[in-house]
Amino acid sequence: MSSLTYDLTLAGLSVGSAAALTGVGLIVTYRATGVLNFAHGAIAMVCAYVLRQCVVEWGWPLWAGAVVTLLILAPVMGVVLERFVFRPLSVLGGDPAQTLVASIGVFVLLVGGAALLWGQGARDDAPELVSADPWGQLAVVLVLAAGVGAVIRWTRFGRELRAVVDDRGLAVLGGIDADRVAAAGWAFGAFTAGLTGVLLAPYVRLDPYGLPLLVMEVVAVAVAARMRSLPVAVVVALGVGVAQSQLTRLHPSGRAEPLLQAVGANLFVVTLLVACLALPRIGTRDALPRTATARVPTPQGAWIVAVILFLIPLGFAGSDLHTSVQVPALGVVLLSLVVVTGRGGQISLGQAAYAGLGALFTALLAAGRFPGLPRLPELAALALAVVLVAPLGLLTGWPAITRRGLALALATFAVGVGVSRFVFAQPYATAGLSLDRPAGFEGDRAYYVLELALLTLALLTTRALRRGRTGRALAALRDHESGASAAGVQVPALKLLAFVAGAALAALGGAMLGMGLRAFDPTAYDPVRGLLWFAAVVVLGADSTLGALTAAALLVGLDAGARGGVAAALVGVLAVLVGRFPGGPYEAVRRLRPRREARLTATGLRARRRLQQAVRTAAPPTADPGTARPGTPRRADPDGAEEGTPRQSRPPTPHATDGAPAPPRPPAEGRAVLTTRHLQARYDGFTALDGVDLTVPPGRITAIIGPNGAGKTTLFHCLAGTVRPSQGQVRYGNRDITRLPAHARTRLGIARTFQQLAVFPTLTVAENVRVGAEQGRTPDPAAVDRALRLFALDGPLRDAPAADLPTGTLRRVELARALAGTPSVLLLDEPAAGLDTAEVTALARILRALAADGTALLVVEHDLDLVADLADVVHVMTAGRFIASGPPAHVLDTLDARETAV
Repeated sequence: MSSLTYDLTLAGLSVGSAAALTGVGLIVTYRATGVLNFAHGAIAMVCAYVLRQCVVEWGWPLWAGAVVTLLILAPVMGVVLERFVFRPLSVLGGDPAQTLVASIGVFVLLVGGAALLWGQGARDDAPELVSADPWGQLAVVLVLAAGVGAVIRWTRFGRELRAVVDDRGLAVLGGIDADRVAAAGWAFGAFTAGLTGVLLAPYVRLDPYGLPLLVMEVVAVAVAARMRSLPVAVVVALGVGVAQSQLTRLHPSGRAEPLLQAVGANLFVVTLLVACLALPRIGTRDALPRTATARVPTPQGAWIVAVILFLIPLGFAGSDLHTSVQVPALGVVLLSLVVVTGRGGQISLGQAAYAGLGALFTALLAAGRFPGLPRLPELAALALAVVLVAPLGLLTGWPAITRRGLALALATFAVGVGVSRFVFAQPYATAGLSLDRPAGFEGDRAYYVLELALLTLALLTTRALRRGRTGRALAALRDHESGASAAGVQVPALKLLAFVAGAALAALGGAMLGMGLRAFDPTAYDPVRGLLWFAAVVVLGADSTLGALTAAALLVGLDAGARGGVAAALVGVLAVLVGRFPGGPYEAVRRLRPRREARLTATGLRARRRLQQAVRTAAPPTADPGTARPGTPRRADPDGAEEGTPRQSRPPTPHATDGAPAPPRPPAEGRAVLTTRHLQARYDGFTALDGVDLTVPPGRITAIIGPNGAGKTTLFHCLAGTVRPSQGQVRYGNRDITRLPAHARTRLGIARTFQQLAVFPTLTVAENVRVGAEQGRTPDPAAVDRALRLFALDGPLRDAPAADLPTGTLRRVELARALAGTPSVLLLDEPAAGLDTAEVTALARILRALAADGTALLVVEHDLDLVADLADVVHVMTAGRFIASGPPAHVLDTLDARETAV
């Protein structure tokens, strides 16, 4: 027994060493560039194939092939990826969404290229670089980890590396060559990937799909190390490797035997699932795949062409039609990504799992093998399978409530891998399954007609989730999650809705795909295909239903009409370029099209003259509010910056404020009061709020001033519900709302704006304001038009995409959205930021009118002259507490006296 334990330990150390290499490479790349390299497994696969080509096919000595592969090819691949793929993304702003898609694109490109060059069959003759004895591999891993850890911690290069990760722009201003640091990190990461692939290839299946997925499964060790600690990654990798090897000696019996064996053979997958669910703070930067500009509309007539192209296969026969029946089915699967990713803005790398579950459940139900249910006709089985799979969308939807960006991507990928390993790969569920077509639709042509009908149903469902109130709420969630919550959108429920609807659509498409092939094929739903589908939808326009159908036609057509791997290679190339064209191919065509000088028609010239005349007539005075009182010196804000500096030099904007009717409101005496008692908030031991007592009465304007870092924004977060205080209470009237989420407070009547603009760039001005009206507590059909007129956003401006507007206009859009919900309490965080003098004057007039109507206003503002002109009560905040309160004249004069004395 001891000999068996020793042998299994050695085998586990061998597997754990390869996993540790993967973890070390991923962590180094992540710490050097901030990128989780999803292509790590694909690089490992390419290097393993190249070494085999050199040694087996060309007859090179093993040492020569290893030198070329590991010391030349792998580092060069890393440097090329950094230089031509990820460096341009970092220069353009380092949007994590584009970086993630580009990384997946490299994975798909390398997998497709390998399938084209070496075929899709498995190879079992990969050369063995190191003997099966694990001590050599373990020594390599320990030396590499210790060396890298020493470099990062104690050398100048290590300090530069940490600085680049923290803030690349600031590091460059400090004289650090960020490009050199990133290139070195990528070169080392690619080297470790290549070494992993070369070590694993002799003992696992060498094919373009199996080895990359196997390497990506062991990303669990890097996640468990929180993408930072090399020693933790090595220890976890060796521990899981040994444990997985020792579990092979267990031979359970009974119905649970296959599942327990699967757990023992896939312990790294279990670790990945646990790590992704237990560590939600990994990669918390926003990685939502949204566009920075307004979505480019689909060209006119494109849908007519699409309908014609989808009807053409009805005239096909034989193998051509047998291939065509896969297109509508895959189109339905990809529409699920349009709902989840394109509209809802949630990363979902596990849609292939739901598609496979749809096909599997349909086959089991039609065969009478589903536990507790009788045999059903195929069409009824399909419908019931969709109903059964839809709630399983909570597997990814529930983690999405608390996860964003990289953490969400890893969680959805882990779910996809887990379903593939523990369900699709188990013979007890899939052995001997066939999947017939519904009665009356056995022939390819008849079945294609049924598919078109189901595809139409899926398109209508997708359209319903992309239009109207739900569609606007999803777009708001995608564009700015915090802003959507502040507007009253129920963010957690909406995320669950997106994932459940996406799971249902994916299940429908997966079942259709299985019926088209007349069999349940687990390989058709493996996690690699999920990555391919995700990349295809994103690069062809994530929020475009027509883009999803185009992606389905490309993926099926290219691989059917050419050697396997062409579609993956093409999608990979497009995904690598996604950083330059985040809006998809339509945006690329628009940018590449030569621009023509715009000229007004005669009607346009007359309209422009009338508009200019209206501006000159209606423009308010341009005097600064602070100059309304002669003799008052220009004030400085408490952190030392002089106020009253010139604002944006734009032409004054007309504001229809004098004649715009204000929303009807009850008397101020009956309005609720917002109060705090002994409010405290801490961040990692730092006290941001220290016993704050505040009352925001109705019908009055309360202002808070203070230096940067005083705790003003944290107080706003606690009042709005985006931050939960560590102690104290927030009350609205007689109700304790301390634990109430932000969207619920909005529906009670507490609205807010943000210091950094919180608008939804892919929606128009009117749609932005409508989100606030729809999610508010008293939906009023006239509220949108009233708010638009109040802030001079009506007319042609109401239909303009928010992404194309200047900062001052966007500030008015945010204010209009907050006001459209008819709030009783309005929290304004630096509302005058970005406004010119005329706009500030108009804003002050509106705020006074709102206070006269009974609204309670709380304003944080650095412009002390505006505060003195507006506020009824001023609180001075420093170090998380109020140090002075009272009428503005008394408080500000006291501050002036203190500054003069100093």
